Amino acid sequence: MRKHLLAMTVILTVATGCDNVAWGGIDVEVRPPPAAPEGVNEGDDEASTDDGPVNVDGPILLAGTRDGARASLVVVGELLPEGLSAFPDPRFPEDIERLAGLTATGSTWILFSEGVRVGRLVADGSATADVFCGDRTEISGVVELVPDAAPAQRFLALPAPDAEDRPYEEFRTIQHVYDQRVATIAIAGEAIPRAGAPWPEGGVLDARDHIHAFQLRNILGQTVAATFVAQDELAVSPPRQGAYALFMLGHQAGAEYREAFTWYRAVDTEGKGAPRYFDHLDWDGDGSDEILLDVFGSNRRWFAVLSQRGGSWVRTFQDACGSGSAGQG
Repeated sequence: MRKHLLAMTVILTVATGCDNVAWGGIDVEVRPPPAAPEGVNEGDDEASTDDGPVNVDGPILLAGTRDGARASLVVVGELLPEGLSAFPDPRFPEDIERLAGLTATGSTWILFSEGVRVGRLVADGSATADVFCGDRTEISGVVELVPDAAPAQRFLALPAPDAEDRPYEEFRTIQHVYDQRVATIAIAGEAIPRAGAPWPEGGVLDARDHIHAFQLRNILGQTVAATFVAQDELAVSPPRQGAYALFMLGHQAGAEYREAFTWYRAVDTEGKGAPRYFDHLDWDGDGSDEILLDVFGSNRRWFAVLSQRGGSWVRTFQDACGSGSAGQG
């Protein structure tokens, strides 16, 4: 079905230069390794064969929220064949110039929410989001949405040249129900003592700070995510002594919800890092959705990613601020 955006159409002209490599429905540009230094022959036994790391230009993933007709989107990372990677990569100074070009005024981004394409955004400004790990780039612009996605508030975004051919799908939000809320309490109630954590002062229900129900494209039944915090809050703020956070996923199995993933993090041993579900999307085109988490530290926010590996959920990415006490900085 043809989709109509709620704003005028923008026509893009995209220049291409490097060779394109496709995997999982995403095109990437591969930069050749640097030429051998003058005076060194390829067949020289004494010449070094290590040309160092090769930079691969993958699509850039953004995440953000809207306020009225406008949205602000922050750089999450770069999508490479092995998964999401930090961007810009400090090993490649040229990434700084590439980032500036990708996020320049007039750049167009395809917007996704709840796992489906919902519209686009044309950047009309950029700034530094200094509350995020790495003082990363943030773009802003007017949101153009298909009519049925008008309620969408959170977005993931990919550059238009990399995602323009992705089809629109039905957008829907799922309101969490009683059975899901009870399931999160039961799963957390088992996970807290298993982690050796103290019982929350006000009980597990009082510790639940966030809950979200959603539908993954490759999993039957609905999924529910929840975050529980003790002596803390889901915000960039100093925690109290003995604070911890527990994030959990539960998959529907008939009339029940079974534990699919838990992430326990204690402030005393790892520093504050309270994760919250942000959104999901099959951003690498492999047929399985990834889940993006928004993580709150004492002074910074950062991102983490959950992916499916061998039928299980594993944490496949976390920003540098999530490593131990770095989350406090």
